[in-house]
Parts: sequence; structure tokens; C-alpha cells
Amino acid sequence: MASRRRVRRGLGRAMAVARAVAVGSLLALAAVSPSMPGLAAPLKTPRAAPALSAQPLAQPLPSWREGPTKARILAFIASVSREGDAAYVPPAERIAVFDNDGTLWSEQPMYVQLAFAIERARALVAQQPELAANPVLAAAAAAGNGEAVLTMGTKGLLELVTITHAGMSTEVFRDLVREWLDGACHPTWKRPYTALTYQPMRELLDHMRANGFRTYIVSGGGVEFMRVFAEEVYGVPPEQVIGSTVGTQFSRRAGRPVILRKPELQVVNDQAIKPVMIEQVIGRRPIAAFGNSDGDFEMLEWTTSQPGSRLGVIIHHDDPEREVAYDSPSAFGRLDRALREAPRRGWSVVSMRDDWSQVFAAPAAPGDSAGAGGANRCAGGTGQLPEQPAVVPGEMPRVEEAPAGRQP
Repeated sequence: MASRRRVRRGLGRAMAVARAVAVGSLLALAAVSPSMPGLAAPLKTPRAAPALSAQPLAQPLPSWREGPTKARILAFIASVSREGDAAYVPPAERIAVFDNDGTLWSEQPMYVQLAFAIERARALVAQQPELAANPVLAAAAAAGNGEAVLTMGTKGLLELVTITHAGMSTEVFRDLVREWLDGACHPTWKRPYTALTYQPMRELLDHMRANGFRTYIVSGGGVEFMRVFAEEVYGVPPEQVIGSTVGTQFSRRAGRPVILRKPELQVVNDQAIKPVMIEQVIGRRPIAAFGNSDGDFEMLEWTTSQPGSRLGVIIHHDDPEREVAYDSPSAFGRLDRALREAPRRGWSVVSMRDDWSQVFAAPAAPGDSAGAGGANRCAGGTGQLPEQPAVVPGEMPRVEEAPAGRQP
């Protein structure tokens, strides 16, 4: 009997060693997994996105500087994904949520979706001059870069989005967004908006997924707007994008079923609404949350208030040389309360200036087929919206053809 017990103990130790070796091998493979697709070129559909780097990453998060912020993030990811660790979290519960504007891509001098709405308003007024009687559309159509719209406050901005994003099928709207992104350029950096994603955050998304996380975008931006580019730019599929919505209805046009977008806001996914939408759509509380403004406060609070291993991260825009420095005095991405309360709540504050060695991915080299037309088309300024269906405010017009003759 004693000899059999010794044999069993020996076998148990051998199995434990084998499990440890297997787990270590998997973690090592995850650490050198290829980086996620990049976006140096304008969006095309369908198209396989190029890799961020031609070589696998020797170390995770290469665009993050060594220091306590990077160390804490990596330690959290390793501990919750390592079987046998006291902080281990099963894959089904390994959920991370990310704000988009100001967290994953630039939100200055205005939200990208607002730039789209302004261009669309200008196109609508050009097609139907009588629409200029609406003060919101008139402000958007005014000369300049949309400054007149900003003076109308939140109510005016919401009305502008409601008018310019409705009166068409979801397919037509997605085509409009895709066409605009293919031609639009940031007014300051003269690069496609989709090239102004934050390289360190793309690396983080990739590293978390390599360690069994499901990554969701939870943003105040329009859900259908973000779903056009989220998978290609961030690797986040449409069903894992949560955002603001307009009213919709099922209808038939020419015998075909369509989903029509109505000129009414349904959900503004900001502040305290973010946790509510996470609960409704995901049905599980995340264990990690990333944001950059007070609009993300409740999402981080709800994520980190549970016992167990949790991670809350605030991206602080404090780099005026490589991006824009702003926090509390900002029309977009105001950061005040969340920054003040981060230390008490145990949230990490990422300094773009100190913690990131690189902010944006390097521009594509001239002649690089992956970036064909990107930097060159932006040299002259912002792109314009293509021809699009006109919408009369407050009405539900017929569904028009999408750009380039595509049907909804």
C-alpha cells in the first residue's frame, strides 16, 4: 500500500509539471502572436487587412514604454488567463470593453462622426436648398470647419445627427459611411481618419484576444457608423460593437424587406447608459474597461466595483507634440471627475506622453500598395461625401439607391 501511495504521489507531481509546461508554452505562443490588422490604406470591402508588422512581436505591447502602467496591464492579463492562478477568470467571463473616440482613435478637433454629419448636411442642403431653413442644417452647411454647429450645444449636435443619419435603409447608410471614409481626411494631420487609430491600443486589443479575451467597443458613437470599420480597423466584429442608436423599423420596398432608419434618437450610449447597454447586450459584467473621458466614468465604475481581479484604465491626452493635450477644458472628451477619482478607485491613468513610445502607426511609404492613395489623397485637405439620397427632416422618404448604384 505504501509503495502504491508513493507511485500515485509521483504520478501526481509529474502531471502537475506537465500542466505547468503546457500552460507556459501557450503563454509564450500568445506573447509572440502576430499583431492585428492595420489600417494604413482607405477601407475597401471586401479586403484582407495588412498586418501591423511583417514580423511577429517578440514582446507584447511594443509601442508601450516600460514602466508601472505597462507592467500592471500585462500582469493583469497574465494572471486572469493563467489556469491555477488565484486571479484566474474562465474565458467566457474574460470580457474587456473599450470606448472608441479618444480611446482607440483621435477625437480632436471633433468627433469623426460629427465631421461626417457636417459633410452630409452640406450635401443635403446643396441638393435641396430649402433645407437651409433648418438652423441646424444651415449652421452645418456654413463655411468653415463646422464651428457654427459647435455653438448650438448638445441639443443641436444630436438634432444634426438625427437628421443626417435617417431616412434610408441600414445598408444605404453603411455604404454612405464607407464611401466617406474612403475619401475623408483629418484636417490637421492630413491622413485618413482610419489611419489615426492609436497604435498602442491596437496592440493591446490584439494581446488581450491572444489571451482569451472577448473585446467589445462601447461608445457614444453611432453603432451603425462604427460597425462599418470596427472589424477591419480593430478586429472587433459588428456584433461586439455597442453604441448610440436611432429608431428603426421593418419595411418592404419593391417587394424587398429592409430596415429603415427613422429620424429619432433611440439610445444615447453615454455615461450611465453604458453599463445598462453592456448588461442588455453582453449579459456579463466586464473585468476590464478602458476609456478617456467622464462619459466613461460609470462604465469603469461598474466594471471595477465587483470583487476579484478587475482593471480600469483612463487614457490621458497629455501629449501636445504628437497629438493634442486636453482634459477638463474640452468640448470633446472632457476628463475631470474620472481623472480626479482614478487614484482612489485604483484605476490606471495612461499618459500618452510618458507611457507610449508611439501614438499613431507610421504613415504608409509612397508607393506602398497597402497605403495607396492614403497620404496622397489627403495632401489637399478633407474629402467630400459622395452623391447620396436626400432626406426631408421629420419625414420617412422612399429608400433610394446607394452610391455607385448598389441597392440596399
